[in-house]
Amino acid sequence: MKPDIDYTLYLVTDRELMAQTTIEESVEQAVRGGCTLVQLREKSVSSREFYETAVRVRKVASRLGVPLIINDRADIALAVEADGVHVGQGDIPVDVIRKMVGPDRIVGVSAGSLTEALSAADAGADYLGVGAMFATGTKKNANITPIQVLRRIRDEVPLPIVVIGGINKETIPLFHGIGIDGLAVVSAIVSQEDAAGAAHELKNLFLKGRAKA
Repeated sequence: MKPDIDYTLYLVTDRELMAQTTIEESVEQAVRGGCTLVQLREKSVSSREFYETAVRVRKVASRLGVPLIINDRADIALAVEADGVHVGQGDIPVDVIRKMVGPDRIVGVSAGSLTEALSAADAGADYLGVGAMFATGTKKNANITPIQVLRRIRDEVPLPIVVIGGINKETIPLFHGIGIDGLAVVSAIVSQEDAAGAAHELKNLFLKGRAKA
């Protein structure tokens, strides 16, 4: 049975940007500040190190009661019994990932256009990560998804949607009233010395806007 996911504040890790000493510490602070979901993203380490990090982060996430998603690597997600996998447009196709991880794990897909979003939904995705919404240091060559495209995706795709790419306290108000399900945040949390405080502030800002919509 798939876990019940709260997408409100979706932490995406980045070891090169984090202010804390370890990824586990970064995750723990962020979750204690209000993050509801964690994605472990490791783009520059070996498979062995990715796995060993995932084992440690899985323990933290389980102790704190938040789901863990693994970026790209279905094999590692299965090995550590994570709650799901997130893939991009250049990764293994969604329908193949679904066959690999089975029906009880979450599969998320990055989408930057309505066509990509519809295709992901048809292939069996559970949620969409839409963006990059703004320029971001985590993906320097990312294509920007205009707000009007996000609105079209929201209107035509019934899946939960989180926005990603340049999400911070200045940009969050731009999403009020669109009906998205959450924010995927990297540097606005992990780069902060007080990651818990940063997460708390971002979550409250988003929830206040959603309550007014």
